[in-house]
Amino acid sequence: MSEMTYSRTPAYDRIHFATMALESGAKRLGITPQDMYRRLKRQDLIHQRLMRHYDLLHTQSLDYVAEDIAETLQNWEKQE
Repeated sequence: MSEMTYSRTPAYDRIHFATMALESGAKRLGITPQDMYRRLKRQDLIHQRLMRHYDLLHTQSLDYVAEDIAETLQNWEKQE
């Protein structure tokens, strides 16, 4: 059998980053990644924060990004 290979693309890098941020943010809030995804999606923060600000956020530490997305989520939910 042949070994599966893939090409890293900018889209792959963004999705990988968003996944890591989502999982790390969920750990910080003490919730499941599924709950984090639902909450982020409800606030449109996957697009509005993680994707839109990818160029800046992906240069930061994972701890920083987790804290940023968790805090942003909580602040946006308070405004509902």
